[in-house]
Amino acid sequence: MSVHQVLPKHGVAREQLRERGQFWTPNWVAEAMVAYVSNGNAREIFDPAVGVGAFFHAAKNIESEIGRKLGLFGNEIDASVLQQSLTTGLQQADLAGVRIQDFTSFKPQNLLPAIVANPPYIRHHRLSAETKVYLRRLSREILGFSLDGRTGYHVYFLIHALNLLAEFGRLAFIIPADTFEGIFAHKLWHWITCHYRLDAVVTFDPAASPFPHVDTNAVIVLIKKAPPQNRLWWARVNKPEGEELKRWVLSNFETPKCNSIAIHDRSLAEAIRTGLSRSPQEEIHAGPILGDYAKVLRGIATGANEFFFLTRKQAADISVPDTYLLPAIGRTRDVETDIITAETMQRLDLKGRPTLLLSIDGRPETSLPITLQNYLSLGKELDLPNRALIKTRRPWYKMEVRDAPPILFAYLGRRNVRFIRNKVDAMPLTGFLCVYPHYHNEEFIEQLWQVLQHPETIKNLAKVGKSYGSGAIKVEPRALEKLPLPEPIVQRIGLLPTKLFS
Repeated sequence: MSVHQVLPKHGVAREQLRERGQFWTPNWVAEAMVAYVSNGNAREIFDPAVGVGAFFHAAKNIESEIGRKLGLFGNEIDASVLQQSLTTGLQQADLAGVRIQDFTSFKPQNLLPAIVANPPYIRHHRLSAETKVYLRRLSREILGFSLDGRTGYHVYFLIHALNLLAEFGRLAFIIPADTFEGIFAHKLWHWITCHYRLDAVVTFDPAASPFPHVDTNAVIVLIKKAPPQNRLWWARVNKPEGEELKRWVLSNFETPKCNSIAIHDRSLAEAIRTGLSRSPQEEIHAGPILGDYAKVLRGIATGANEFFFLTRKQAADISVPDTYLLPAIGRTRDVETDIITAETMQRLDLKGRPTLLLSIDGRPETSLPITLQNYLSLGKELDLPNRALIKTRRPWYKMEVRDAPPILFAYLGRRNVRFIRNKVDAMPLTGFLCVYPHYHNEEFIEQLWQVLQHPETIKNLAKVGKSYGSGAIKVEPRALEKLPLPEPIVQRIGLLPTKLFS
C-alpha cells in the first residue's frame, strides 16, 4: 500500500506540522533511497524517524528486486504517528524493531549497516534553548566544532547518523537544500567528504518535487562509510513518480541514460565550492560582483512589529510626535511595483497598512513625551522587554538605526524576487535587504539598479541564494554581495567601477 500525506494548508494543524517537521516521503523516492542502502548487501535497514513507515513500505516492496528480506528497525519520537502506519498496510510485527526515542540521543550496541531517513525538518527558531545546547554539544563531540546556531534539527540527525554508520555501511537522507547552502554548509560538507564517500546527490526540479506545497527544496544524499573520492554523481530529477530513479541507483549509477533524470559526473571540489544543491558550474566567475559596487545589510529587526510598526491611525491615536516616526515598509507584497514612491505609501495608508516605524533613541524613558511614556508602559504590560531580541537592547525600546537605502532587495519571494528602487527613503524591515551603493551619485545608483534588475542578473541569484519550494530563494547579506553581475550588461549600461569616483 502506498503512503500518501494530505497537507493541511493553514491553521493549527499546519502549525503542528511545522513544529514536528513531519513530511512523509513518497514511495517512488523512498524506494530509490532504500535501493541504495540495500545495494551493499545489508540485511536490515534503520530509519531514525519512522513516522508512518514510508521506508518500511519501500523495503518490503523492494525485497523481490534485491532477492532477500530486510529487517526493519528504527526510532520514532511520536507513538501516535507510528500507530498511523498500521492503517497504511504495515503490520504490528513490522514495528517490533522500533523504539519510541529521540534519535539524537540514541546509542545502539552495534554500528548500523544501512540508514535511511527523512529527518524532521524543524528550523532553529522552533527548538528550545535546552535542545540547542544539547545539539551544539553533540556536534562538537562528532565534528570537533560547533555548528552555527541557525542550524536546523535535520542537520544534527545527519551527523549523528553518520557517526553510527558501520564500516562500508550506506546512508541515504532526504534533506532540505539549506543543508548545503547555510552559513555552516561549506565547513560541514568539507568534514563529511573528508571522512566519508559521497557517492551521489539527487536534486529535483520544482515540477518533480517530492513535497509539493512545502516551502523547501528536497535533496537526497547517498553516502558510504568508505575512503573518500574526488568525484560524485549529481542528478536532477525532472519528472515525478516512475521507476527511473530507483533503476539508476540499483545499477550502481551505471544506467547510461534516463529520460526523466539529468545526470552529471561531477568534481567534488567544484560541487562543494558551488554548493551541492546547485547545478555544476565549472567556471569560476572572475567578473564584477555586487560587492564591487555596494554593501548589503539586513533590514531593521524590531522584535515586535505589532508594537513598533504602526499605521497612521495608530500613531495618531497614541499621539506619537512626528520626530519619533520614520516612513517604513514591512512586506514585499506591499510593494506592487519595482519602485517605492510617495503614491505607494499613500496607497498603503488608505489600506490601513503600517507605514511608520517608531524609532526612539537611547534617551531615558522619563525624558520622552508623556504620550510615548504611556505607550511604552503598554509594551511593558505585554512583556515586550523580555522578548529574545528586544531584551538585548539597552534600553529595550531603542530602535536599530539605518540610513535609508536607495535600493532594496526582496530577499525571500515565491514568484517576484526583485530589486526595488526606494524613492521615498522608507526604512525596510527584515522582509528586505538594504543595498547601499559605494558612491552616492544618482546616475550611478540608477545604473546599478538597472544592472540588478536585468533578467540575467536575477538568474544569477540561484548561485548565491538558499533555495526553497516553488522556486523561491533566500539570500543572506554577505551572499548577495557575491552576486555575479553579467559583464556585458554592466558594460552596456555603462556602470563604472566605484574607484573611478573616489
